[in-house]
Amino acid sequence: MIDLLGTAITAEDRGRLLHPATGGVILFSRNFASPQQLYRLVQEIHELRSPHLLIAVDQEGGRVQRFREGFTRLPAAAAFAQRCGSDLQAARRAAHEMGWLMAAELRAFGVDFSFAPVLDLNHGVSSVIGDRAFAAEADKVSQLAGAWMLGAREAGMVSVGKHFPGHGGVTADSHVDLPIDERGLDALIQQDLQPFIRLIDNGLEGIMPAHVIFAACDEQPAGFSRFWLQDVLRDRLRFQGVIFSDDLSMAAAGHAGCHGDRAQAALDAGCDMVLVCNDPAGADEVLERLRNYHDPVAQSRMIRLHGRPARRIEKLHEDRRWHHAVELAAQLAAQTNLALNLDSSI
Repeated sequence: MIDLLGTAITAEDRGRLLHPATGGVILFSRNFASPQQLYRLVQEIHELRSPHLLIAVDQEGGRVQRFREGFTRLPAAAAFAQRCGSDLQAARRAAHEMGWLMAAELRAFGVDFSFAPVLDLNHGVSSVIGDRAFAAEADKVSQLAGAWMLGAREAGMVSVGKHFPGHGGVTADSHVDLPIDERGLDALIQQDLQPFIRLIDNGLEGIMPAHVIFAACDEQPAGFSRFWLQDVLRDRLRFQGVIFSDDLSMAAAGHAGCHGDRAQAALDAGCDMVLVCNDPAGADEVLERLRNYHDPVAQSRMIRLHGRPARRIEKLHEDRRWHHAVELAAQLAAQTNLALNLDSSI
């Protein structure tokens, strides 16, 4: 999965998109100028290949929302528990509607999925996670993220939980450093792994591992570790969905060598698809390394990630549920706790 240079497909982009090793595109804020431009860009990407390339984005809400103009400003994951206080049922219903809203708006433009929800626990030490986490408690994260996932599924979109087995217990940011978590497997199973276990049991379609070393378990970062991806995720947790690497251009991924070596190591460990972002030369290196790579099992898993048919944005804006969800998003964005107006009919 690669990215694009700007708001339109360049000749350089086109060459990469047509490369046999390319299976998808991740879009960023630099690829978005307006809703109309986004729709044209997505259609152009779809027309290049059959079956079409997967198109993804990070549209979590809060600090991480790539598309803004013409899209509802989504609350950060932490807002559900913060705004609803002790009313967990209201928080679950709010998360469900925001998952639906996020997915319905993206599907209206042809985007297949968002890399969400974040399943990390907020242990209070990771600034890169922070309010991207639903809560500090595993049960609360499981319930709220599970509700978000079911809402997205109603709108025709799969979910990709991240960052397995948990990024919330380390201070270092894997974008710029290689975090090391010293906790043992039993502690991780009792805490950070619980949201992944719960959502896998409810059909979670994709998972992205963390560029974090869990030193008591394995010397490799989770995304390059057969222990985490095969022994734990596939064998112990029986996960049957797609495993995405986190961005191989992140500093923490440098542990595995050059970009080509990183990609090969991630695939050998058990990833189905690798991401190379914000580094055209690195993307070219990976594409050439994987020119003859073929994994029919991974391909069969990825076919399931294509979004279901959806209404265009104009029709979505006529939907009473969309109007309720937009109003709810505004309430969640408020700075004080509210008795949220959650219509029982939605």
